[in-house]
Amino acid sequence: MTDMEITIGIRQVARELTFESPLSADEVAAEITKALDGSVLDLEDIRGRRIVVPTESLGYVEIGAEEQRRVGFGTA
Repeated sequence: MTDMEITIGIRQVARELTFESPLSADEVAAEITKALDGSVLDLEDIRGRRIVVPTESLGYVEIGAEEQRRVGFGTA
């Protein structure tokens, strides 16, 4: 399974929102573009939690590289 790390910067908030999403980079970018025409950015993380951010509060969105989910105790 491939997960995408997403970091969202919120205006006037010191902390970032960082979570993993099952969406691809292109799907995340499409959701951001769609949100800029609407009123909220609405994404879901890998645990099924929804992250809803008003677009006027967005400072930036960083889309990380897709990574294969690691299974087991060793590192490859």
